[in-house]
Amino acid sequence: MATNPMEVSRGGREESKAPAQDKEAEAKAEAAAPRGGALKTWLPLGVAVLTMPVLAYATTQFVLLPKLKHAMNPAATAAAAAAEPSAEAGAAGKDGDKTAGGKTKVTVALSKMLVNVSGTMGTRYLMTSVTLVGNTPDFKNKIDDSKDQLMDLATGTLSSKTISDLEKPGARNVIRSELLTVFNNALGGSLVQEIYITELAIQ
Repeated sequence: MATNPMEVSRGGREESKAPAQDKEAEAKAEAAAPRGGALKTWLPLGVAVLTMPVLAYATTQFVLLPKLKHAMNPAATAAAAAAEPSAEAGAAGKDGDKTAGGKTKVTVALSKMLVNVSGTMGTRYLMTSVTLVGNTPDFKNKIDDSKDQLMDLATGTLSSKTISDLEKPGARNVIRSELLTVFNNALGGSLVQEIYITELAIQ
């Protein structure tokens, strides 16, 4: 049986078309693959380039500039802080100033309390001055009325201290808290709010 030349040529064309289509598909796949890889490679860099100016602006506006303004105006800040207490002290009077709560802060000094240090057989002595702080209007009068009693209690408390007690870290805080307790017990309430040790010398 004779073959039709048209059929042969058609079959040959179809076969030649199939490899060509396969080659085109492979070429497209190869072209698409590098593009996807390049996008993944350049994406983090693009994000970094876009976000860095925003972060730099935010850091400058909200961190660096406030710190620079504060550092360049310490004198103005200190002057404003100093002006407020001095104005309040002038308004409150000679013996006190206003506290944050609006109450009058009254101070009374107990000066030059001299005692022998315990355990030294009279060869060493301790000299102390303290300032008592209260916030009641009659604080100064109550302290003045009980001054001799308070001085006696203070010298009794201080004379019980040894050299090692006085040389321990935090000895001033211990003395301050003991004197605060003794004074308030004698005055019948928490009249003394704070005690400042203005002088503490061991000879």
